[in-house]
Amino acid sequence: MTTQPSNRPVRTPADAPALVQAEAAGVLAAFACLALGVLVLRAYGVFVFLATPFVMGAVPGYLLARGGSVTSVQTACVILIELALVSAGILLFAFEGVVCLAMAAPLAIPFALAGVAIGREFADGRQDRPTGLLLSLLVLPAGAVFDSAYLPDRSAHEVLSVVEIDASAERVWENVIAFPTLPEPSEWWFRAGVAYPRHASIDGRGVGAIRYCVFSTGSFVEPITAWEPARRLAFDVTAFPEPMRELSPYRGIHPPHLDGYLRSRRGEFRLIPLASGRTRLEGRTWYELDMAPAFYWQAITDGVIHSIHRRVLDHIKRESERTLGPPDLRDPIMSGDEDCDAGS
Repeated sequence: MTTQPSNRPVRTPADAPALVQAEAAGVLAAFACLALGVLVLRAYGVFVFLATPFVMGAVPGYLLARGGSVTSVQTACVILIELALVSAGILLFAFEGVVCLAMAAPLAIPFALAGVAIGREFADGRQDRPTGLLLSLLVLPAGAVFDSAYLPDRSAHEVLSVVEIDASAERVWENVIAFPTLPEPSEWWFRAGVAYPRHASIDGRGVGAIRYCVFSTGSFVEPITAWEPARRLAFDVTAFPEPMRELSPYRGIHPPHLDGYLRSRRGEFRLIPLASGRTRLEGRTWYELDMAPAFYWQAITDGVIHSIHRRVLDHIKRESERTLGPPDLRDPIMSGDEDCDAGS
């Protein structure tokens, strides 16, 4: 039995100039795609998070493999260095912060590796014809078309968090509308810059009152739309601050994605009496998100909002279950240190 000869080139270690050339081409392609997606198209979607990493991998993958003079280990090292250089450049030029880079990494790395594989395959089959690679780069216009067709998505997404409290609904209600300022958080994502609730004040009582919910990045403005003592408190959100402060070598950077890509629309508390004088407290937030792929960014956003809910609901639970002395009954109109509601 004879073995058919393979038309694939034998992999041998590449020389330094070839590695540097491929590295530089990949980095330039990455920054060109990012500038086009963020600054021109102004869409944080498939183009930025999926198509751009794919091109970052496909370009050096093709260049390194077209001569058959590179090993898989060398290719992997080039891609890892390329990702590090692009990330460092993004931070250096204050394009994004550390937290956003960390959140995007689980999307970017697999697509960069997929791009490497596709680039190598085209180089193996068509060493002198880059047509296949150029066809693979159609992911860029495809990503732009997808983003223009599906972004922005104006449908509101709901997040629900629940806690059960060993206290009556009347007592819980008192702590929903007025309670002391929250302590500083211990969670790393809040300390890294994600916005978190600090305190709130309210102007008036009942429907039409305005709650000013103060976060670490600014204030939410929340007109009250439902005021049902011991049952339900609902509100709209007419103004909101930035969702985070970017962790960066520079102070006060302002990436474009902080401007309206995440919008809180409304929220509410529901108090449901249970047996033995206990209460089920529900906190809801409705928000809009203009980022894709939606399943990925919604999962992250839902997790952050749940942690905000838990911070508030657990505080209400502690205050309501205190056995020493009555709950804080200060007038919320006069007091400026009530905490904010779960929906901000």
